[in-house]
Amino acid sequence: MVPGNKRHSSTRHASAAEKPAAGRLEARELLQIQPGGVPIYVQIRDQVLRLIGRGVLKPGQQMWTMREVAVALRVDLNTVRHAYDELARTGAIEVIRARGTYVADKSARTAAAPETALVDEVAQRAIEMAAQAGVSAAAVARRILQFLQHRGDDK
Repeated sequence: MVPGNKRHSSTRHASAAEKPAAGRLEARELLQIQPGGVPIYVQIRDQVLRLIGRGVLKPGQQMWTMREVAVALRVDLNTVRHAYDELARTGAIEVIRARGTYVADKSARTAAAPETALVDEVAQRAIEMAAQAGVSAAAVARRILQFLQHRGDDK
């Protein structure tokens, strides 16, 4: 191709934008969008929360840019922004303007998202999963209580 060709330069630019920082796993290796009724931003949000919970993404670690996630997952940038906004609201990540997005320190996550907020989020996910499976959320709640009583777990 001719060096000044627009198609050539944009292809080169796109591949450079997709390369992760040294030592950082790519978003497309860790995040996947599943077809179904769960909104894409919810899938991204929940998967990032799981990665943080499992320690794959560590406190203080720089996250992928919203653009990197959008390109890797082939979704709209605003969808990723919605997921990142919710993660920031719960205190899971910290967005620092002109510097990047970072996994929040555990102490910041705990202070920003008290246990009741986390319980609400887990309950909401359970309701969404029940709806996807075509079962009653109330039946799932009753079953959870039965499991807890059987285990003797009152928390």
